[in-house]
Amino acid sequence: MTSQAAPRRDTTAPWQRAATGANLLSPDGSLGVTIFEEMTALAASTGAINLGQGFPDEDGPAEIRAAAQEAIAAGANQYAPGKGVIELRQAVARHQERFYGLTPDPESEVIITTGATEAIAASLLAFVQPGDEVLTFEPFYDSYGAIISMAGATHVTAPLLAPDFMPDMAALESAFGPRTRVVLLNNPHNPTGAVFPREVLESVVRLAERHDAIILTDEVYEHLTFDVRHIPVASIPGAEHRTITISSAGKTFSFTGWKVGWVTGPSQLVAAVRTVKQFLTYSSGTPFQSAIAVGLDLPDTFYDDIASTLKRKRDILAAGLEAAGLTVMMPRGTYFINADTSPLGIKDSVDLARRLPQLVGVAAIPVPVFCHPEGAERTKSLLRFAFCKKEPVLVEAAARLATLKDRL
Repeated sequence: MTSQAAPRRDTTAPWQRAATGANLLSPDGSLGVTIFEEMTALAASTGAINLGQGFPDEDGPAEIRAAAQEAIAAGANQYAPGKGVIELRQAVARHQERFYGLTPDPESEVIITTGATEAIAASLLAFVQPGDEVLTFEPFYDSYGAIISMAGATHVTAPLLAPDFMPDMAALESAFGPRTRVVLLNNPHNPTGAVFPREVLESVVRLAERHDAIILTDEVYEHLTFDVRHIPVASIPGAEHRTITISSAGKTFSFTGWKVGWVTGPSQLVAAVRTVKQFLTYSSGTPFQSAIAVGLDLPDTFYDDIASTLKRKRDILAAGLEAAGLTVMMPRGTYFINADTSPLGIKDSVDLARRLPQLVGVAAIPVPVFCHPEGAERTKSLLRFAFCKKEPVLVEAAARLATLKDRL
C-alpha cells in the first residue's frame, strides 16, 4: 500500500450502504447472508476450527459468574434504571480513574448500555442526521456502516495502510470537511489489530477541533494490548469536552453474551445518548450489570494476565500462519491477526476463505468485507483470524494451517 490512498465518501443509496461491509448481496441485488454466517456454516459442515467469529470459547472469571448468580437469587431481575445500576456506574467511574486518570461523574457522565453496539447506535442516532458525514478508518467494524446508514448520514473513510495499519495522515486530513459531524474511532482497532499511538490520536483531536466534530471512540479492546499501552482519546488535551468513550464487558471479561456496555463523557453529550437509548432498549441485564461491577474492581494482576495470555495465543497462531507461507501482520492489540495470502500467489482472500475450511479445516474472515469497494481492492489478499480460543484449539489450528501451501 502507498501513501497516496485517498479518503472515500460513500454516495450509494442507504439500503445499499447497509448491505456493504460484512453483508453480502445475493445475485439479484437483495440482501444475502453475512460472511460471518457463511463462514460459521462452512466450519460446521466441514468440521473446521472456526477462527472467523471473534468470541471466546471459554467463560470469564468465576467470581463474576458467581456475582451474577447471587444477584439473580437476591431478586435483581426486573428493569434496571435507564442509565444503569448505580453500582456499575460507580465501578466504571473508578475504572476510568484507576487506569487513565479520568474522573467521570457516575450520576451524569456514565450510562450503561446493551453492549457497545447499542452505545454506538444510540450515539450516532443522537448526533447525526441526513446531510452529515461520519468519518471512520478503513477497514472498519461492520456495524459502523450499517448504523451510519440508518442515521441517514454519509460514511467517509480514511485508509489504514498495511503492514502496520497506521493512517495515511494526508488522506485523514482531507477526509475531514464542513459536513463532518462525528469521527468514529475504534482503538485498539478491529479488524487490523492496530493500536494507535499518541501522535495519531493528537492529530484526530486537532482535526476534530478544527471542524467542530464530536469524537466517538470505541475502546472495547482497551485491555487487550501487547507491549504497548492503550491511550484513551478522552485523555488527550482538547478532547475531553467533545469525546464520547464506549467500552464493554464482553471483550475484557469474556462474557460476550451478557451484552453489558457503557458510555462516558461530558454530561450534555451523555444526556443526548441516553435520550436515544431509552427508545432502544431502555435497560437490560440487571443482574449482569451488578456482576460486571465486581469485575471492574478486580486487581491489576487480572488485567495483566489476560493480555499476556492473549499474547501467547497470538504467537501460537502466528507461527502456524507463517509456516503456511503467509505474511503475518502482527497485531498490537485486540484478538485478531491478519495475514496476506499473496505470497502463495492468491490475490482473492474471499475465494480462499470459502475454500479454507475444506482445504485445511480452519475458517477465517476476508478483510475486504470490512471495506467499501475501493478499500476492498487495497485489502483483497488479506484474511483475518481470531485467536481468542483455548490454546489446544489454536495449536491444532496452527498445525492445520501449516499444511496450506501443500494443499493448494
